[in-house]
This record gives sequence, structure tokens and C-alpha cells, in this order.
Amino acid sequence: MNAALRISLRSLLAHRRRLAGTFLSILLGVSFLTGTMVLGDTLRANFDTLFADANAGTDAVVRSADVLAAPNVPGGVRAPVAAALADRLRTVPGVAAAEPSVQGAGQLVGANGEAVGGKGPPTFAGNWIADGKLNPYRLAEGRAPAAPGEAVINRGAAKAGGLHVGDTAVLRVPDPVRITVVGIATFGADADGMGPSTFTALTLGDAQKYLTPKGEGQAGAVRLRAEPGLTQRQLVDRVIPLLPGGVEALTGQAATAESTADVSGRFLSMFTTLLLVFAGIALLVATFTIHNTFAIVVAQRTRENALLRALGASRRQVVGSTLGEALGVGLLASAAGLLGGLGVAAGLKALFSALGFSLPTGGTVLHTASVLLPLTVGTVVAVGSALLPAVRAGRIAPLAALRETAVDTAASGRAGAVRWALGVLLIAGGVPVTVLGATDGPSLPLTVGGAVAVLAGFVVLGPVAASFAVRTAGAPLPRLRGVTGALARRNAARNPRRTAATATALMVGVAVVTLFTVFGASIKASMDRTVDQSFAGDLAVTAPAAGAGGSGVSPKLADALAALPEVQQSVGLGRGVAGIDGHGRQLDITDPTRLAGVVDLGRIDGSLSGLGTDGLAVSRTAARTNGWTVGSNVQVAFADGGAQFTVRALYEGGGIAGDYLMTRQAWAPHRVQDSDTMIAVALRPGTTLADGKAAVERVADAYGNPTVQTRDEYAAGAAAGVDMMLSIVYALLALAVLIALLGIANTLTLAVHERTRELGLLRAVGQTRGQLRAMVRWESVLVAAFGTAGGLGLGAFLGWALTRASDTDGTGTFAIPPLQLAIVLAAGLLAGALAGLRPAGRAARLDILRAIATD
Repeated sequence: MNAALRISLRSLLAHRRRLAGTFLSILLGVSFLTGTMVLGDTLRANFDTLFADANAGTDAVVRSADVLAAPNVPGGVRAPVAAALADRLRTVPGVAAAEPSVQGAGQLVGANGEAVGGKGPPTFAGNWIADGKLNPYRLAEGRAPAAPGEAVINRGAAKAGGLHVGDTAVLRVPDPVRITVVGIATFGADADGMGPSTFTALTLGDAQKYLTPKGEGQAGAVRLRAEPGLTQRQLVDRVIPLLPGGVEALTGQAATAESTADVSGRFLSMFTTLLLVFAGIALLVATFTIHNTFAIVVAQRTRENALLRALGASRRQVVGSTLGEALGVGLLASAAGLLGGLGVAAGLKALFSALGFSLPTGGTVLHTASVLLPLTVGTVVAVGSALLPAVRAGRIAPLAALRETAVDTAASGRAGAVRWALGVLLIAGGVPVTVLGATDGPSLPLTVGGAVAVLAGFVVLGPVAASFAVRTAGAPLPRLRGVTGALARRNAARNPRRTAATATALMVGVAVVTLFTVFGASIKASMDRTVDQSFAGDLAVTAPAAGAGGSGVSPKLADALAALPEVQQSVGLGRGVAGIDGHGRQLDITDPTRLAGVVDLGRIDGSLSGLGTDGLAVSRTAARTNGWTVGSNVQVAFADGGAQFTVRALYEGGGIAGDYLMTRQAWAPHRVQDSDTMIAVALRPGTTLADGKAAVERVADAYGNPTVQTRDEYAAGAAAGVDMMLSIVYALLALAVLIALLGIANTLTLAVHERTRELGLLRAVGQTRGQLRAMVRWESVLVAAFGTAGGLGLGAFLGWALTRASDTDGTGTFAIPPLQLAIVLAAGLLAGALAGLRPAGRAARLDILRAIATD
């Protein structure tokens, strides 16, 4: 074993240039994995710090005991409590301070008329808490709000909005409220805010007026501070006997842990899982590259290994020597990848910030697992990728020292037949399973299982398909480039195992790019179809915001627009949360009769005009799922209690309206903070679109200046989020594609070394340096074309499967974007040409006599 180790070290030093590509592939893959884990650890720690700072002075929180959970509503919805409860709790021995806390959505409009924030992080409004220890904000300038219309804003919002003490501004709650900035606050000692979120603090009276359902006497919670010497648990035990029914108390630490879990359990888990998936793709691509590198190196050292066997080296020593090289490269590259991961983490954070998804700031956090796991994974990937080439090296017979070259038999004979049979079996079995999973149910696990089988089939069939595919793709080259093109075509096809292994890495990257391109195009096509089929209006008024940001559109605006002479019909569409038959659901709050005039609800069974205060209109899809018909009784739970409703109308779902419609009159007693997500406007006949839009914009300006769009603009705006998602995906996949291109360049570099004598002879018989460079470049392009074409086909199929599998209600549209896929194809070919530049230059610089003399 010591001899094998010495051989490994000497061989590693002697062939370090050959393994440079492997080193870079591992380094990049481990850097991505490390960066993902470091970013996740950092964000988790930053959120922990934010919530801990927000509750640092709070020893107990009193709030409603009942919570209404619903999808996409972190922490659920709770009913308010009486603000007067704070007065009662102040009398409890050991309570140093008790303050009502009111908080809701509120978005500032900056000095330039643009909304501040709203792209991901929340935009909060609430009351200024007088007790300095219960309030996490500290005045940096000015004073606290004392009169109606006065407000304190956090320093980050002031900077972003260009606002100063003494300025007047608009706060959307969502009704526009004129405020005077009397103070600017920091979060804690010197932070500009609670992460990238914004906060506007009003007087308690204003906060209750604008942010609570009844306007007065309510609070979201009551915050308590204990006297020195009293623990949080003891404080909670003392106040519980004074609490009315349906109200609970929990410690400040428990409240912090709950807030942290809401973020960590949802946003952070999804965020880090997404990044880990792309890190896994990068490492998968790196695996193909590493395996190919060691396979080529082992093939090139056939005579060397055979001589070792002839001199007495055992198979175990030859295998150990090859694995030792892989281990050394893996450890060194993984260690370097740990350092690179810190830069990747910073780059990922900057990427999301540049795309509008601002993340909390704070120092980098590095946990032990974030060091050990990437180091282990990188090393295991390197050694695992080299295992089969190492075993192959150990099987080399001593007589192989007498052979000049090794023959690639992967695509012929018994090996080729086995590959054909296994590859066809995997694809023939995987395709039907994928189709079944995508169309029957659908079933995501079944779809994924079939997709994995199809991918494995592509990989297995690669060597037997490579020769035919490359010869077919390169058929025009002899006519276009003469002898140079013919040689490039022959060189790319003569070693199908190597060509396939090189192209597979690129194929995986292109397949994933294509998958998301097709999936994104399908989502956009579905959105366009939804708007075309269900939106019968001319204009849409929205206050778009991603994530938790924004505050919606004022519900009063729809009536104001309806009074315009240019407008025939105007109706607002709001959102509510309720429990329906035990499941949290999102409701559309609207005037159903007016909605039917602007939004196409399809065939109506029953009556939309008769919903009243205890009726529901339900989509046929939801009705079929629950077994309801017109007249069915449904138990509906709200944050402040439950009631029985009756299904009075059925309509076609899958459009702008969701599955459940409720009137504003029915929703009003249970609402928290009422707002519309959009207002649909139909213009009177004879009114031009330009005139109607101008009239609507003039009225909308007084309601916080929401966005007014034509129907086409609204559809395009709805699809903008898809484009942003694709931008993130492409950026994350760039590393995997870069690793694949490094694999092509590394393979060609090794092939140039392997064919040194052959290249020298070509130069000796008259081939110019330019012809030699072109030959190697075209060889690279053909390999890239094979990988790109395979990736396009595989990605398009998997994109179809993902589109169908995610289309649970059967209303989605599958779309193939020809222009984008043509760009992917062109980019793949161009990348292949670029990857061949360095090997081509190296080949052209070979000394003719030395090349001919090379053994």
C-alpha cells in the first residue's frame, strides 16, 4: 500500500496538468454546495437575530388563542384582542409594562411617487410603542408620533423613499393616508430596519383606525415586560388567570421561536432546497467530467500500468494508485472549494438582491456541517467517479505493454449489445411511467421516477449513439471545410465512449435549462390563456408586489372608477382566508354580480345575485372534489368564529377568480385588513383604450397611485414573475454548464496529448496551424452539438412532464418556445467552439519533430 501511495503521488505530480480540469470541476461543484449551505446558515442566523432583537424586551405576548391556518399565510390568521386588556394586565404584580401592539400591511410612497419596498420583504405599518424596552425601534431623528397623521419611519425606508423629518408622504393601508414624517428610527442600535422590510409607526389611534377591522379598541396582541427578578414563565403564569376566554399568553422566547420557525420552516427550507437541487446538478455534471478525465488518463497510461504489472505490481496496487490520485485531487479541490464557497454565498445573495429579492444582511455564519459535508461530498464524488476507470486499470494485463493503443469497444460487440438492450429498456420503461405520472392523477413521485429512468437510459445509450449522431451532425463538414472537416468528424466519432461521456455532462446541463425554459413558457401560455378566456374587461388596476410586500389596492377605488363616464363596469377582487370544511382556503371577496360583467365565469348554475351574507359561489372543480351541489350547506370558519354558509352558485374555475367567491357583506364582520388585489374595468362602448386608461389613472392617482394596465399589459405583467424565476434558474445553472464546458476542454486537451504523434504527422505532411486549430475546434463543436441536441430533446420531454404533473386542475397549457430553444442550441454550439479554443491553440503550437518522436 505504501508503494501504491508513492506511485499515486508521483503520478499526480507528473500528470498534474492533465487533472487540472478535474480539479476545477470539483472546486466549482463544492464551491456551489458550500455557498448554498453557508448562505442557508447565514440567513437562518440572521433571521434568528432579527426576531430575537424584535422581541428582546418582550417577556410575554398575549394574543388570540385560535389561529386559522391557510396556504401561503405564514403563522396563520388570528382574531384581534381588546386593547383595553393592556390596562388590566398592568395591574398584575410583576408586570413592569403592558402595551397594545397593532400591526398590518402598510406601504410608503416615496418622494418620487414610487412605492417603497414590496418586492419580497414585508412592508409593515403599526403603532409606536412608548415603552423603550418593548419597542425594538430607536429614534435616530425627530420624535415619536403624538397626533393623528404623524408617523415615524425606519431609516432604510427613509433612504429608499428620499424622505426626511418634516416631509409629507402617502401610506397605503391600502387606502391612501397622508402622513407627516416626525421621526426616523433605527432597528435596535444602528440597523436601518428589520432586515430589508419597511416599518411605518403611527399613533395607537391611527393604527387602530387603519389596520384593525373595527377601527377602535382592538390590538393584534399585548406585549408585556416583567419586573427585574421575574422569569418569563412566571410572568405568563401570573397573567393567565386574568385572560378572557379565547385569549392565550406565551413567553417572549416562545414567540421568537414561533416566528423563526414560520420563516425557517417555509421560506428558508424551500429556498435552501432549491439551491441544493442546483448544487446537486452541478455535482452530477462534475461527476461525468471527472469520470471521463480518469477514463482517458487510464487509457493513455495503459502501457505504463501494464509495465507496472509486468514488474510485479498487483491489481490492488494499480487500482489503489489510480484511486489515490482521485483522492488527492478530490481533497485539494474540495478544500479550495470551501474557500470558493464563501464567495459563491456572497454572489448568490447579491444575485437575489439584484433581482429584487432582498435578503437580511449580517455577518457570514459557517457551521461545522457546512465544512465537513461539502469536503466529504467533493472527495467522494472524485473517488467514486474514478472507481470504474481504476478497476479497469487494475484489469490491464502485463502483455498490454506491447500494444500501441487501446481500442474503444463500448459501441460494438457484446458491450455494445448490452448497452443497446439496457438503454432501450430504461427508456422504454421510463417514458410510459413518466407519461402516466404526468397525466394520471397527476403523481409527482411517479413522474420523477420515470424521468430518472429516461435520463439513465440516455446516459447508457450515449456511447452506442455517439458515433452515428456525430457522423450525422458532421455530414456537411467535408463539403464545407474539406479535409479539415472530414478529420474533425472522424476524430469525434472514433472514440464513442469518450465522446458520449464528454457530451453527457453538457447534455444534463442543457436538459435542465430546456426543462425550465419549456416549463416557464408553459406557465406564461397558461396565464395568457387565463386572461384571454376569463378577463372580459379592458383595464386592470393592481398594486403588484412579490412575496409578503405591498398592501393591495383600496377597496374604495372600484366604486370611484365606476362613477366615471368612460367606465361601464368596475369591480374589485379581494382576498380572504377561511376554513372550509376543516381546510384553510383563500376566498375571493367581491361583488359577484358585477364581477360576472367583467370576468367570464362560464356557465352559472344557481344565482350569483342571491349570495347575500351567508352564501358562497364555488367553482365546479371544488364542488366535485367536495361533493357539493347548489343548496349544499358548508361550515366556514373565520379567525373570530364560524358560521354555516350555503352554496348558491356554481361557475367554471381556473380563471382570474379562484374556487370560492364571497360577498363583501359576508366578509365584512370577519375581515382583518380589507384590500383588493386587482380591479377589473370595462370601458363604455365608443371609449378608446387610451382615453379610458387616462381617465382611470387620474382617479387612481388619489388612491396611492396603483398601476393601471391594459389587458395585454396585465397578462405580460403577470408573466414577469416567470421571467424573473427563469433568470434565477439560468444564473444557478450557469455553473453546471461551465463545468460541462470545462469537461469538453479537458477531454480535448487530453485527446491532443494522446494524439501528439498523429498531429505531428499531419503537420509534417502539410497541414497548416490554422487547419489544425480548425480541426480541433470543429471536433469540439460536434461533441457539443451531440450533447446539446440530446439535452434539448430530453429537456423538452421532461418539461412537458413537469407541466402536466403540476397542472392539478387540468387548465394548464403546454408550450414549446422555438426562439428560446433555438438560442439554447446556438449557445451550446458557440460554447463548444469556445471550449475548443485552448486545446486547438495547444495543438497548433506542437513542435513537429518532437511530436513525431513522441511514444
